[in-house]
Amino acid sequence: MADGDLIFAGSIPAIYERYLVPMLFRPYAELAAERARALRPSLILETAAGTGVVTKALHEALPDAEIVATDLNQPMLDEAARRISSEKVHFRQADALSLPFDDESFDMVICQFGVMFFPDKVRGNAEARRVLREGGTYLTLIWDKVDYNLATKTSGDAVAEMFPDAAESFYLRLPFRYHDASAIEGDMRAAGFADVRIERVELVSHAASARDAAIGLTQGTPVRNEIESRDPAKLGAATAHSEAALRQFEDANGFSARMAAYVVTATK
Repeated sequence: MADGDLIFAGSIPAIYERYLVPMLFRPYAELAAERARALRPSLILETAAGTGVVTKALHEALPDAEIVATDLNQPMLDEAARRISSEKVHFRQADALSLPFDDESFDMVICQFGVMFFPDKVRGNAEARRVLREGGTYLTLIWDKVDYNLATKTSGDAVAEMFPDAAESFYLRLPFRYHDASAIEGDMRAAGFADVRIERVELVSHAASARDAAIGLTQGTPVRNEIESRDPAKLGAATAHSEAALRQFEDANGFSARMAAYVVTATK
């Protein structure tokens, strides 16, 4: 893991929220909120909440539920707090591998696209199980292989062309490497969950244009840190190169590309 892979700071959170959230994260957040609403939890813990796309969807789907949204990165939570103001929603910086909550405190723990970043996935899952009440649900979303996430794959490859000395792009190092369903299930069971269900869900990412998609993918994630660590002057060129590659997914209606993720449901 590179040092910059977990750093979402500076202008990244705002760009992430403006460009990436509607394109990649909101469609799955709405799906997760639908699943949560069917279970009707009263007290929900969200880990790796980011800028609050799942938090907002959960609050809209379950307006009477108490939600504690946590993330390792305070700047991301600050962005979320600017967008969501409710006495039912609370933001707290916390490490998902060492949660500052008592045993059996929550009806549901939800984590969208965060487990891939956990340096110890079994420990992170075990912490989620620890704070769940008996019969509670741990709902996680995990990206499938990058080859099935076309916008990210195309942009990542385009940026990598500009830096041939790089061993592999950010996208291949972390977010899309944890795609083996049997490994995901094994890590859940190793954490103590006996009832584990995994569903692969394909959706379509949408953006106003290939330009918007490129800005989000090159400047709204820690891949920006990787570019700037090599040559800060090339950020604009990398964005343009990404845009050119992404135009294959653009038409008169805007930008659209397939994406795929696993929806993992584990019951305590």
